[in-house]
Amino acid sequence: MKTILITGSTGFLGKHLVDELLASEPEARLRLLCRGEGPGITSDRIEIVQGDILDRAAVERAVEGVDEIYHLAGLVERAPSDPWRMFNVHVEGTRNVCEAMRANPAAKAVFASTSGVCAVGREPAELDETAPYAQDVVWDWPYYTSKIYAEKLALWYAEHRKLGIVHINPSLLLGPGDDRRSSTRDVEMFLEGQIKLIPLGGLNLVDVRDVARGAVLAMRKGGAGERYLLGGANMTFYEWIRRASKLSGVRAPRMMAPLWVSLWGARVLRKVMPWFGKRFDLDDASIRMSSVYWYCNSQKARAELGFTTRDPDQTLRDTIEYLRASARS
Repeated sequence: MKTILITGSTGFLGKHLVDELLASEPEARLRLLCRGEGPGITSDRIEIVQGDILDRAAVERAVEGVDEIYHLAGLVERAPSDPWRMFNVHVEGTRNVCEAMRANPAAKAVFASTSGVCAVGREPAELDETAPYAQDVVWDWPYYTSKIYAEKLALWYAEHRKLGIVHINPSLLLGPGDDRRSSTRDVEMFLEGQIKLIPLGGLNLVDVRDVARGAVLAMRKGGAGERYLLGGANMTFYEWIRRASKLSGVRAPRMMAPLWVSLWGARVLRKVMPWFGKRFDLDDASIRMSSVYWYCNSQKARAELGFTTRDPDQTLRDTIEYLRASARS
């Protein structure tokens, strides 16, 4: 029986990947490396291994004897309180998995990165895997810079240590099940009326369930040392807000604003809103990110992996329904 290791199984993508593997790999056992409790999915084919991704010995024990590895462990924050911890989790965690794989070189691995390492720019152009790393755009955002370093490190191991590592680079993950709001907080803030102005940039959104399936396709068909952008629809933030408004019934803001106006307005609202007993959580990092374009081209994944995505309105609708149901519970 094949054994599959998953790190980061309690995260948004991780939980959906566990579901996908239980359905698509009926003969496989899943080994989940977790710091605490597992993802809450019950199956006699799931084994929980306690350990931290930063604990080299724990990672080595988890990797021992497995056939496949999905390395998803990471921290998702736009304005992290501890950037160095984020760097360590992404870079040193990746190093630990790569080093552990050297003792199990037959294992194949899919590492989860992000489209934001390369598919982001100041102009509305679709970028693909041939684009250079976007350090000139994301240099001040620890999540993306640490992901660049982690990806470069893993690609070095793939080339120089001949490890079977494939990268997937998903765009903004939406869909049901994000109990930590790691990716869907923007939608929640829109539903709460916290988005007062329309940013000038653009985004690419993709359904988390499609990315979970794409990760499995990358394991089955992806080549070692390759990376695959897993994106869905490109759209301006104006279009994204218009769609969210239509699907939710929440009134959309009307005014589009340049970056400096959005930053100034948010700083005022963060001080004023608590006087009225209301929240305003939109941080400066998120506002700056919304001023650029996160457009990506996933033709490589479609052609080589058979990757497909569902209608973005269905993804947005399911996201909205999940967030509203969570708020009621």
